[in-house]
Amino acid sequence: MAVLLVAAGLATLVIGAELLVRGGAAVATRLGVPPMVIGLTVVSIGTSLPELAIGIDAALRDAGPLAVGNIAGTNIVNLLLILGLSAALVPLAVESRTIVFELPVVAAVSILVVVLALDGRLSRADGTLLVVIAAVYTLAVVVLAVRDPARPPAEPDASGGGLARHLVVLVAGLGVVVLGADWLVHGAVDLAASLGVSEVVIGLTVVAIGSSAPELVTTVVSTLRGNRDIAVGNLIGSSVYNLALILGVTSLVAPLEVTSDLIRVDLPLMAFVAVMLLPVLATGRRMSRAEGVAAVLAYVLYLGVVLAVRT
Repeated sequence: MAVLLVAAGLATLVIGAELLVRGGAAVATRLGVPPMVIGLTVVSIGTSLPELAIGIDAALRDAGPLAVGNIAGTNIVNLLLILGLSAALVPLAVESRTIVFELPVVAAVSILVVVLALDGRLSRADGTLLVVIAAVYTLAVVVLAVRDPARPPAEPDASGGGLARHLVVLVAGLGVVVLGADWLVHGAVDLAASLGVSEVVIGLTVVAIGSSAPELVTTVVSTLRGNRDIAVGNLIGSSVYNLALILGVTSLVAPLEVTSDLIRVDLPLMAFVAVMLLPVLATGRRMSRAEGVAAVLAYVLYLGVVLAVRT
């Protein structure tokens, strides 16, 4: 039963995230928002909503380690597996502003979360600080993009239907995501108990990979269609929002327990990956196919170690 709940939850999350991203991007496009802004905000928040729903549900079920493990695991998936896969498909060119602004923000917030978690919990005060950072980041992204005269405007909306129709799709996607998150967390907690493994391990593996499916699909499709701005913006924006907005809001719902394994291994590793992206992408302002393949292999190694040592 637990496995069926996990599978149903994952499938429902993917469907809900697709509706969210489609509706949100259509609304933003109709309002004339530039593609990079859509990727960094609307699409990023939309594809991060599964993590938010999972986090809130986990917090209400007193499963804080699952919520924190999911965010740590998801960001490692985003920055190693998905970014690496995108570069392995097509060498990834990176804008200078991404290197000087968005990537340092990911690294700084990653380090901040490690520091905040050192006392073994993320409190409501910690959550408030993280939510403020998310709000300031969003404002800065929009202001910088709007002020950039070289940035192309969004393409006219050719999807048909009015603004109300797209808003209905957006709200429907939100409802589906909430339902999928409830199934996934319920099933994941039961699965961890039946297998005799910790909620952290389930959060780092099954839940993290599953909840990253929207980012994976969005990034691969954007890459293959040549829309690299949305692909890169989605991954970077999702990583920031996972840490600042998702962990922040979840901590406001209920303080989250952070286990010693997360403090000693997974959160520092997540921060290390974020920091190491700076020199990798700053070299020639791109990630080559070889670097992309190396990132994917690094993730496979990490996943193998987690499964071998902690299960």
